[in-house]
Amino acid sequence: MTLDTIWVYAEATDGEVNSNTLELLSKARELADTVACVYAGDADDIVEAVGAYGAETVYSVDVEEALVGVPVAAAIAEAVEAGDGPDAILLGTTYDGRDVAARLSVKTDKTVISNCVDLEVDDGSLVCTAAIFGGATDIKTKFTGDGPFIAVVRPKSFPAESSDGGEADSEELDVPDLGSSAGAVVTDRFVEESDGPKLDEAGIVVAGGRGIGEAEKFSMVTDLAKALGGAAGASRAIVDAGWVPYSQQVGQTGKVVKPDVYIACGISGATQHLVGMKGSKNIIAINKDAEAPIFGIADLGIIGDVHKVMPLLLEALASR
Repeated sequence: MTLDTIWVYAEATDGEVNSNTLELLSKARELADTVACVYAGDADDIVEAVGAYGAETVYSVDVEEALVGVPVAAAIAEAVEAGDGPDAILLGTTYDGRDVAARLSVKTDKTVISNCVDLEVDDGSLVCTAAIFGGATDIKTKFTGDGPFIAVVRPKSFPAESSDGGEADSEELDVPDLGSSAGAVVTDRFVEESDGPKLDEAGIVVAGGRGIGEAEKFSMVTDLAKALGGAAGASRAIVDAGWVPYSQQVGQTGKVVKPDVYIACGISGATQHLVGMKGSKNIIAINKDAEAPIFGIADLGIIGDVHKVMPLLLEALASR
């Protein structure tokens, strides 16, 4: 059994649709007869990209300079009230996605299930699998009552698989009077500088943890990542210690990655960290503690001091 219609809140950066959006579209095709997107901006920017992943229509919302969540949630809520809304709305675990979901929940008086890692349909309702207890346990929660069902989904929960569809149609959603909530506007956006692949999209990730010893030694991680054409990540412990910025954190409260190769350097393997990388195709762990939990999921384990192993790896790569 499938739902009639699912809307996916689509996000894009510089005209490029985010991978999380494509993952949600791919899953939505399994769950509903009709899949559409809601987008804050000009629909023409994404109709081709999302159409290729199964979206039949892009419903655009003119947000101007407003905080995105305010007009988007209001426009969706008005469509729902008019009887033109979907059975379910899927949003990514992003700043804007969570903001839209929260505001939409208030406006429609509907429940939100967040931190979802899987979705299914049962007897006309949406069932969400979510991770709890730091990712140690998964639970299933089923929506009761009428839709729309609002689910916020973690990135990398599903593969992004093209349907080879054509360009999506476009329509504009009306934005009602926003009242005082329209007072918040976006005046500037901070773009973090990066000279390599994005952490959550890299094919190779090299991550460092407490075992590297001190902040200055994190350069071994970045050097190895650069030598392999990958991205550098970090455990929560060294982010909290201020060694590296939060944008590099891998784990339940950081980024979720699924690279072809994940190299964990001096990372013990706390459950919170494993949630963010255990889906990697090949996991290589370097740790001097033979009992470290990371070895329990590693495809290849190197029991040794990262300060001796990593320079040898760099030397071997430089000599190739």
